[in-house]
Amino acid sequence: MQQQISVITLGVEDLARSRRFYERGFEWTSIFENEEIIFFQMNGFVLGLWLKTSLEADAGTRPATGGGAFTMAHNVPERSDVQRVMGRLSRAGGTITRAPDQPPQGGFRGYVADPDGHSWEIAWNPAWPIDENGHVTFGL
Repeated sequence: MQQQISVITLGVEDLARSRRFYERGFEWTSIFENEEIIFFQMNGFVLGLWLKTSLEADAGTRPATGGGAFTMAHNVPERSDVQRVMGRLSRAGGTITRAPDQPPQGGFRGYVADPDGHSWEIAWNPAWPIDENGHVTFGL
C-alpha cells in the first residue's frame, strides 16, 4: 500500500478564530470554506479545519481533544525563520508552548499551540532539505 496521508482534519471550536491563526500566522490561503469547514491545499495533502461538533457528528464519535501525544510540524528553510514564524503565530492567536532551542538530534525548533490546543513544531534542520515545492526529505 502507498504511504500517504490525503487529509488531516482538525476539530475546532471557533472557525473564524482558527482561520485567523492559519491565514495570518502561517500565511496560508484557503481553497474552500463554508459555515463549518475550511480546507487548505498543502504540498501533497489537504488540511481541514472543521467545527468540532460537526466533525464529531460526521465521525459518529468524539475525537480525542487536545493534550494528546502528537504534534504536527512545519519545517522552515532557515534557522532564523523558526523565531519569525513562531512570533507571527503567537500574534495570530497561538500560544508558544516551548521557546526555540536546539534539540539533541540537531537543528532548531520550538512549539506553538493553535487556539484549540493543536500542537505545531516549527523546525529547521539542515539535514532535512526542503525542495521548491515545499516537500521535506528525511535526512540524517
